Amino acid sequence: MSGSVASSPSLPVEGLPTTERRRLQVIVNPNATTTNPRLRALVVHALDHRYEVQVTDTEAPGHATELARQAVHEGVDAVVSLGGDGTVNEIANGLAGSDVALLPLPGGATNVYHRLIGMPPDLIDATEHALTLADRWVPRPVDLGRIGERWFTFAAGVGLDADVVRRVDARPALKARLGPWFFASVAVGVFLRRYTVNPPQLQLELPDGQRLDGVTLVLQNAREFTYFSRSPVRLIQDVTLESGRVSGAVLRHTRPTVMPGVMLRALVPSLEVSAGRAIDAARDLERATLRTRDGRPLPFQVDGDYAGDLVEAEIAVGHDALRVIA
Repeated sequence: MSGSVASSPSLPVEGLPTTERRRLQVIVNPNATTTNPRLRALVVHALDHRYEVQVTDTEAPGHATELARQAVHEGVDAVVSLGGDGTVNEIANGLAGSDVALLPLPGGATNVYHRLIGMPPDLIDATEHALTLADRWVPRPVDLGRIGERWFTFAAGVGLDADVVRRVDARPALKARLGPWFFASVAVGVFLRRYTVNPPQLQLELPDGQRLDGVTLVLQNAREFTYFSRSPVRLIQDVTLESGRVSGAVLRHTRPTVMPGVMLRALVPSLEVSAGRAIDAARDLERATLRTRDGRPLPFQVDGDYAGDLVEAEIAVGHDALRVIA
């Protein structure tokens, strides 16, 4: 393995084979669901056959963002994420606006973003695919959504789903062992305890001045919000990674009578949650403002990871803010 820079590199024509060894910074989340030291070593050894590779493990939340920014400063060709969607999100926040590409390898439980951009779902298969990319290096520009100061790659949520994510993230062993079934059980408990009586209130103000009041907001930068096992969960279906917009859906209330219909629409691909009778859709947004209506801080999540609480935040989109190689 080496982190050295080849002397006097020549620039290859994009998409054509090249013998130039590109520089990769591999950022590993050692706590990711399906990542272990043996797989880490196999992946790094394989990549080292075609690339100049440096490897760093993350040590705390937010560390991957710092490492990605450092990699941009050092002028690497790409940052490889070895972890789940949370690791991808942190790295994307460090790469946003730069020319350094993201090459994600699946090491988490769900790996939504990897599926969205066409990476094989198996880590070994994805690594073999990454080796072939050395001969056809064509980074693809994609959008990022933003809530407050935090970028998201495919989805964000405020309210109920963020509360669920916060509680799931606090039990990583059960999250890894039970996967979506643990999410589902936690969601039922959070809904009954916090969202049937006096839930936190939010408001989304649109650019035309319209205000949508509710208890939960979901935002999407791509069609899939998440996956339940192998089944895609599609809440809003009119947005893509290249559309230059984000779309949102505000759940007006969480009465028990409406929740079965919301969940059915989430799990049936041909239906759309934002068409439900308790949902207000906010489509094709370039900008909007989110705020609390009752003074209570609102939990929010980005790409399936709890990100904190907020009382007001700007919603925006960064068109072509990230480059991916897949």
